[in-house]
Amino acid sequence: MTTNASDRVVVERQNAVEELDVVIIGAGISGIGAASYIRRELPGKTVCVLEARDSVGGTWDLFRYPGIRSDSDLHTFGYEFKPWRHDHAIADAPLILDYLKETVGENGLTGLIRLRHRVMAADWDSAQSRWTLTVEATDPATGEVSTKTLRAGWVFAATGYYRYDEGFTPQFQGQDEFEGTIIHPQHWPENFDYAGKKVVVIGSGATAITIVPSMLKGPGAASHVTMLQRTPTYVLAMPRVDTMALALSKYLGEKRGYAAARFKNIWFDRGVVKFLRSFPKLGRWLIRRENIKRLPKGFDVDKHFNPPYDPWDQRLCLAPDGDFFDAISSGAASVVTDRITRFSKRGIVLDSGEELEADVIIMATGLNLRLFDGMPITVDGTKIDITDSFAYRGMLLSGIPNWAMAIGYTTSSWTLKVGLMCRYFIDLVKHMDANGYDRAMAVADTGMDRRPIMDLQAGYAKRGARILPSQGPAKPWRMAMSYVEDAKALRGPVFDEHLKFGSSARPTRHVNQGQEAHA
Repeated sequence: MTTNASDRVVVERQNAVEELDVVIIGAGISGIGAASYIRRELPGKTVCVLEARDSVGGTWDLFRYPGIRSDSDLHTFGYEFKPWRHDHAIADAPLILDYLKETVGENGLTGLIRLRHRVMAADWDSAQSRWTLTVEATDPATGEVSTKTLRAGWVFAATGYYRYDEGFTPQFQGQDEFEGTIIHPQHWPENFDYAGKKVVVIGSGATAITIVPSMLKGPGAASHVTMLQRTPTYVLAMPRVDTMALALSKYLGEKRGYAAARFKNIWFDRGVVKFLRSFPKLGRWLIRRENIKRLPKGFDVDKHFNPPYDPWDQRLCLAPDGDFFDAISSGAASVVTDRITRFSKRGIVLDSGEELEADVIIMATGLNLRLFDGMPITVDGTKIDITDSFAYRGMLLSGIPNWAMAIGYTTSSWTLKVGLMCRYFIDLVKHMDANGYDRAMAVADTGMDRRPIMDLQAGYAKRGARILPSQGPAKPWRMAMSYVEDAKALRGPVFDEHLKFGSSARPTRHVNQGQEAHA
């Protein structure tokens, strides 16, 4: 028996090694989707889903801050196989979590999901074409942690790209002097009472834009909420209810109406992104004009809503039904654009000399990125540095056999890409089975130029670039951020000259595009 730094009791047992075809890591929106697709399309495969936390839902169960919601419409953020039935297209987290739990039940996934199972290490053996996963399982009743061993032909890593245990929290001078409460949204206290309190939210991203109006609603509302930003963000109002989607479902039926609404929104979102990136000056002018319409007369739009970057260099933030602008117009919320000099006993001192008084300071300062929960990965005894790898078709990593990862879009709904990736994964596995292969590995060209895998200028993307894989300059190594482009690439030929197939029973070989994969 051993005790680690956090005083968890770990019991070493000689458990039988469990053999599986596919292990999915993570029971969030990506892992639940992957399990649904694989169970339906590969019914002969043995599958399990390992979830480190004590419940499913990932992001939508972890975050509990006021107003937590999607920043994409649920007709595209939802799964293509399960219609979104609620009137709200921009949905709060409890509705999304209910949707995910329904998906688990409707697709028979309950028995496949193992909660409180954290993968601690993954080791690949080419001689057997198998992954060996070391897993810590926590007993919900006793808290006892036991070690298990699983072996699998494939690992589908649906772990997301940020750390669940900590958010990005910069340290400011004098922070210990503040006499109020400091909270990071990723660790919102249960039943936290902020009624009648003065709140300062540090940050200007989607989380801040959500929290500001939400803390001003209901009988337990804050007395005033100030959003303190160093750099402005593009913010657009968007209807919470998609009336056209409701009409399509009414006249075409639930499934056809949902498919039509999904098609409509895919092309609409793609059109908006393409327009704003092609005509950034015109896009900036149009966004500014809409902001002016929704803000009080005389509001300094050019100071507080005029980012120094072009639209979609970072994600645009959405304000459902304009709630963020309404909060400012009511006088209950305000925006301050300045830099922080230090914290004080009463609040925050700015570079301008102004002191913002606060009872509560919310650090909506972003995420810390980390792939695969930081687990060590070895291939034939050699530890893999994932920063050396390139992403192949946005889902396989060069130098790592039989390992798929789920990273969705940053300029569109996350789940759109996950659906395409799952379809490609299934086609790849079927192709390998049909031709007697039990391993596939992407091989990058020597000396290929490296680019950050996330094509955004956001702070979290820049901070994470040094610990993430890279993308290349062209297909199939470039991370497409367009559903239309990916639909062609991931629904096209399963293999090309960059994908190396092999079998534990015979030598590995490259397969050229258009060539049958027979050894």
